[in-house]
Amino acid sequence: MRLSRFFIDATLSLGQHELPEGQAHYIGRVLRHAVGDAVQLFDGSGQEYLGELIEVGKKNVRVELRESFTGQTESPLHTHLGQGLSRGERMDWAIQKATELGANEISLIVSERCEVRLKDERADKRMAHWRQVAISACEQCGRSVLPIIHPPISLNEWLVHTSAELKLVLHPVAEPWASHPQPKSLALLIGPEGGLSDNEVALAKSHNFHAARLGPRVLRTETAPVAALSVAQQLWGDF
Repeated sequence: MRLSRFFIDATLSLGQHELPEGQAHYIGRVLRHAVGDAVQLFDGSGQEYLGELIEVGKKNVRVELRESFTGQTESPLHTHLGQGLSRGERMDWAIQKATELGANEISLIVSERCEVRLKDERADKRMAHWRQVAISACEQCGRSVLPIIHPPISLNEWLVHTSAELKLVLHPVAEPWASHPQPKSLALLIGPEGGLSDNEVALAKSHNFHAARLGPRVLRTETAPVAALSVAQQLWGDF
């Protein structure tokens, strides 16, 4: 039987812990775990903890953590994905898969053809939702460190403030993915559903981004990060 693994949004250490209400409800009421069940917990610090449930009530769940160890090693390639904001499940899919593929940072980019606009309370709710998408992806894939998800930012502002040894902007009419020396860090820009305009690609180039395409087919906005990050991890990361 597979050991249940959960992210806990609090600092963990060996010994007894009362779990936060959300995780307690999920473990006790949804999954119906019982006293004596083994669990594996992580708090995003890179450490993993093995323990046993010692109390499972309607509202309270307590665990005793008895062993700690260093979690999954992060990829040697630090990747910062600048992903154009898109609708609903497309954005969820991009964040989920980018997390599974080792992205360290994900910035949500507002560009000319972006059809999504988030403000105030709605933006806060979406950010909380996207963080939970990344948490669930980490729980599933075994990552011990959560990617940083940055709030929506204009393309121009992101280009000004983003630094990396290699910067690539995906564009369907660019040259094929070129051969570059192995970088330690990669910034990857991907447009929204309508793509990036020619002016935006030119703007990215003016900030030292290289235009590149992955192949002859135009990929959807939620497919492009999966393909691009996979290639990057194969060339320079841990695939």
